[in-house]
Amino acid sequence: MQVLDNVKKQRIFADINEVEITMAIADEFHSVLSDRSYSDVIIIGAGPAGLTAGRELSNKGFKVLIIEQNNYLGGGYWLGGYMMNPVTVREPAQEMWDELGIPYKKVKDGLYITAGPHAVSKLIASACDAGVKFLNLTKFDDLILKQDRVSGVVVNWMPVSALPRNITCVDPIALESKIVIDASGHDSVAVKRLVNRNLVQWKGMNPMWVNEGEEYVVEKTGEIYPGLIAAGMSITETYGLARMGPTFGAMLFSGKKAAEITAMKIKEL
Repeated sequence: MQVLDNVKKQRIFADINEVEITMAIADEFHSVLSDRSYSDVIIIGAGPAGLTAGRELSNKGFKVLIIEQNNYLGGGYWLGGYMMNPVTVREPAQEMWDELGIPYKKVKDGLYITAGPHAVSKLIASACDAGVKFLNLTKFDDLILKQDRVSGVVVNWMPVSALPRNITCVDPIALESKIVIDASGHDSVAVKRLVNRNLVQWKGMNPMWVNEGEEYVVEKTGEIYPGLIAAGMSITETYGLARMGPTFGAMLFSGKKAAEITAMKIKEL
């Protein structure tokens, strides 16, 4: 008996019932879903452009929700190419690494490199610290379109899309916002919904040319249709720009520019 009493006294963790853990998770999830069902900004995609835009906007005081179809955040920013995880940026994008406290090496004048996991984890943490909320495993299904303006998104659980149609029919839900940012990368899912309705044009990505690709991604970041702003590789695909491969300066700068344009557009509403 004395041995059992000693074991109890030596326990490390608090005595919590299993269902209390379940309830805590469910309550917190639904509080976020309820609070962000209407947001200032909904961002599709938690890659470098989407995370940067979300961080910038949250730091400006806007209520931001990012939806991400994967169970992880960061998109392609974890790897630098060919399953190697060092990532690069070209000057002056290393200044954004400085801002986030990401250590890096100078390869040569104008070119900098760091570990992808370090860079992306710092960016994710900074977005969370700024107040961005996330819905993981959430797939974009459609846009809400009212009076010729995008005013939100229609989403569903990502696993639903993998189920045969004859097994399940699960209706999506709607989330509203003042502005939607398509940062979904090559998929450019929101832009393509408008293309399918003949409301915008879409060209698809051109072959690689780093210098041209990165410059024009930042230059053309902006409003594609009233209420819809595109950023990152969605811009490359929409305008038929050159791909830039495993370098991320344009993604970071595009996200920052998208945030600036979004803030301006919201003030005009």
